[in-house]
Amino acid sequence: MRCEAAVTGIGMITPAGLTTESTWATVCRGRSLARTDPDLAGLPVDISCRVDGFDADAVLGRRLARRLDPFIHLALAAAQQAVRDAKLDPATWNAPRVAVVLGVGSNSLHTYAREFDLMGQGHPELVSPLALPRSVPSMAAAEVAIALDARGPNFTVASACASGATALAVAADMVTSGACDIALAGGAESGCSRMTVTSFQQMHALSQRTDAPHLASRPFDADRDGFVLGEGAAILVLERPRHALRRGADQRALLCGHACTSDAHHPVAPHPEGTGVESALRTALKESGLQPRDVGHVNAHGTSTPFGDRAEARALHRVFGPVPPPVTAPKSILGHALGGAGAIEAALTVLTQQHQLIPPTANLQRQDGDWELDIVTQAPRAAAINAAVSNSFGFGGQNTVLVFAGE
Repeated sequence: MRCEAAVTGIGMITPAGLTTESTWATVCRGRSLARTDPDLAGLPVDISCRVDGFDADAVLGRRLARRLDPFIHLALAAAQQAVRDAKLDPATWNAPRVAVVLGVGSNSLHTYAREFDLMGQGHPELVSPLALPRSVPSMAAAEVAIALDARGPNFTVASACASGATALAVAADMVTSGACDIALAGGAESGCSRMTVTSFQQMHALSQRTDAPHLASRPFDADRDGFVLGEGAAILVLERPRHALRRGADQRALLCGHACTSDAHHPVAPHPEGTGVESALRTALKESGLQPRDVGHVNAHGTSTPFGDRAEARALHRVFGPVPPPVTAPKSILGHALGGAGAIEAALTVLTQQHQLIPPTANLQRQDGDWELDIVTQAPRAAAINAAVSNSFGFGGQNTVLVFAGE
C-alpha cells in the first residue's frame, strides 16, 4: 500500500523560535545559535542550543506545567500550535479517529537529576509522587491526548536520534491504512542536562570549540569535530488526503514514502559506508513511486561528527550519483535535538518545499575531500522542488528516511 498522508498543520518550538514562522525565519538567516550555557558551567563542554523565552506557565497554565517534565512542555505546546495551524477543533473532531504518535530520545533527564539528588542526600521522603508520571517516555503522547481529547491510537517511538522521524513514519502508515483519520506526530526533547552533555563528551561526540560556540557545529566541513546539543519539538498534523479535502484543509505537502532500516553494525558508530542509509533512501523512494532524479532537495541528518557525515555523504552519492540534489543541514544552526531532531527537520523539509527555498548550512568553509555535495551556504537558495527527502539516524544504527512531495 503506497503511503499517503497529507501534512495539514505544523507546530514548532526550537532554539530558533517559539513558533513555526519564527523558526523558519531564523533558520533562513543561516547563523548558528550555539552559545555558552551557564547551566553547564564547569564542564569540559559548556555550550548548547537551548530554547529561549518559552514560559510553560503562561502557555500551559501554572498547575499543568508544574506537574510535567520540560520535554512534555515542548511536545504539548507544539501540538497545540499544530492543531491550530491545521484549523482543527478538538471539541468537534471525531476523537476516537485521532491518533498521537511521538518520538523521544533521552527524555526526563531534568526530573531524574532532581529526584536522584534527593535520594543521594538521604531524603527519599522528599521524592515527588509525580516523578514517575513525569519521566515515563510515553507521557508526552499521553499528555497531548489528554489535553486535546485524542482518543485514537497512542504510541511512543524510541529509535534514538531518529525517533521523531520514525514517529512520523508510523503515523503515516496508520493514516494510510485507515486506522485513523488524523494523527498528531513528531518528537520532543529537552536534553541539555549536565549528565547528557557529560555522557556525550565522554564519548567524544561533542564539538570542543567552546571558545567559539557559533563556529562549533559544522556539518560536512573538513574541520568538523562533533555536534552541539540542542532541544526542541515539532508536531505535524497528518491526515488522510480525502479527509483533509472534505473539510477544506490546506495541504502543505504529502508524506508519500518512508523507510526504516538498521545498520546492524555498532552500538553508536554508523556503518562507515552508509549501507543502511542507502537502503533506507532507496526503499523510501521506491515506496513513493519516485526516482532519485525526481528529488530536488535533501535535508541531511548532518550532525557534524567525522564518521556520521562521511557515511551519509557516501550514501547520498551512491543513490543520487556524482551530483546529489542541493543539501542543507539544520543542526549547524539549531544544534542536535536528539529525539526531537527528526521531526524538526521534517517540518523544515515541508517548509522548504512549500516556500521553494532551501535554507543555508552554517559554518561550512571547506568540504571534506572524500565527497563533493551541493551544500547550500551563506543565504537561502530558491529552487524548484517537487519532492524532498529528510534523513534521520540514531544510535544502534537506526535509519529513517521520509519523502515529501507537493500536494
